[in-house]
Amino acid sequence: MSSLRNAIPRKAHKERAQPQARKKFGLLEKHKDYVARAKAFHKKEETLRRLKEKAASRNPDEFYFGMIKSKTVDGVHRPQRKILDISFKKHKKIEKLTATLHSLDGRPSSKHIYFAEDREEAKEIRSRSSENKMATTSVDVPGNIKRKIASSYRELEARKNRANQLEKIYMDMALKKELQKKGRKRKLREDEIVCPTTKPVFKWRSERKR
Repeated sequence: MSSLRNAIPRKAHKERAQPQARKKFGLLEKHKDYVARAKAFHKKEETLRRLKEKAASRNPDEFYFGMIKSKTVDGVHRPQRKILDISFKKHKKIEKLTATLHSLDGRPSSKHIYFAEDREEAKEIRSRSSENKMATTSVDVPGNIKRKIASSYRELEARKNRANQLEKIYMDMALKKELQKKGRKRKLREDEIVCPTTKPVFKWRSERKR
C-alpha cells in the first residue's frame, strides 16, 4: 500500500517569492532559513546564559596554574612557551646559521682527518688541501652576495645576544625557584666565594635526609 501511495504524483508546495516592491532587500527568507537563524540565535543565547551563571557563582579565591602560565592575545588565552625550549631552538638556529656562513666564506665548518699510507701520500694530500684553500680565497664574490653575507653575520650576532639574554633570564628564574624551596640558606660574602662572580651565591645548610 505504501508503494502505491508513493506512485501517486503529489502537488509540489512552493513558497512565494519576494514581492516586486521588496526586490531591493534581496531574496525572501524561507522557512528553513528562519529555522537555521533561530537555532544559531538560541545557541548564542544559551552560551551567554551559562557564562553569566558561571561568572555569578565563581569563587574569588579560585587559582590554577593556567592563570600564570598563559596570557591573553587578541582576546584568546595562549600558553606561554618555556624559556628553556626557546633558548634551545635559538642555539640550534645559531649553529645552523654559523655552518652556512662558514661554507659561504670558503672556511670549512668542520675538520677532516685524512689517513695516509706513507709520507709521499701525506705530502700529496697536504698540497691538494692547500691548493683548494688558494682556489676558494681567489674567487671574486659579487657585491650583492657580500651584502647578504654581511647582513647574515649581523643577524647571527643579534641571535647570539638574544640567546645569551634568554639564558640569563632562565638562570635567574631557576635561582628564584630554588630560593623559594624549604631549607635554611644564607648569602655568601665576597671573601667566602672561591670563584669571584658578580652574581649572588647562596649556600644551603646540609640536612640529613630521612
